[in-house]
Amino acid sequence: MKFNLKLYWLWVAVWAALGVALIFGCEWRIATEAEGRCVNEVKALPDVPVAVVLGTSARLADGRANLFFLPRMEAAAALFKAGKVKALIVSGDNGTQGYDEPTEMKRVLMQMGVPEAKIVCDYAGFRTLDSVVRAKEVFGQRRVIFVSQRFHNARAIYLAGAFGIDAWGLNAADVPVALSVKTFLREKLACVKAVLDVNVLGTQPKFLGEKVAVPVE
Repeated sequence: MKFNLKLYWLWVAVWAALGVALIFGCEWRIATEAEGRCVNEVKALPDVPVAVVLGTSARLADGRANLFFLPRMEAAAALFKAGKVKALIVSGDNGTQGYDEPTEMKRVLMQMGVPEAKIVCDYAGFRTLDSVVRAKEVFGQRRVIFVSQRFHNARAIYLAGAFGIDAWGLNAADVPVALSVKTFLREKLACVKAVLDVNVLGTQPKFLGEKVAVPVE
């Protein structure tokens, strides 16, 4: 059979269009779910028992500072000091030896004036879905404020709604796209994965485990 170059490029164009539509459709779905719940000002948030600080590393693999890290910790510290929450869960990846996001997050938050007794580490927040579901199933929270950059908060709020959690997001200062192109491209795929996890795959956290008390008194 003779190769039809026009037909080949037609199929390439069709699949590319479907891929773009899927990405933007998932982003729209997540943005719609999070509308009005991602805010930049602490005072715009309700009082809830606990905030979940979504994990990120202080440094990149090449040793450079992660520009998302400090703004996220500053936002979490400001939220706690304003009295909007009574405790913080720092949820991140500690899946490999020598890599420990929660402990570093806790250390920096303590330097910023958050009492050690009010910070609980979630060492199994390997991905956002894990952090969200574990906040409810392991740490017993049904109303939370997520602390991260806006794009991340929106996805966490979407996931929270799917798992029966009433959630808001405090947006940390963002990073210009030009300085974090990989992160923003990866987020587009993460939005697709989140929608598929909820509506198609039925994805669950890698680990749950025993209940952990959070000091909210």
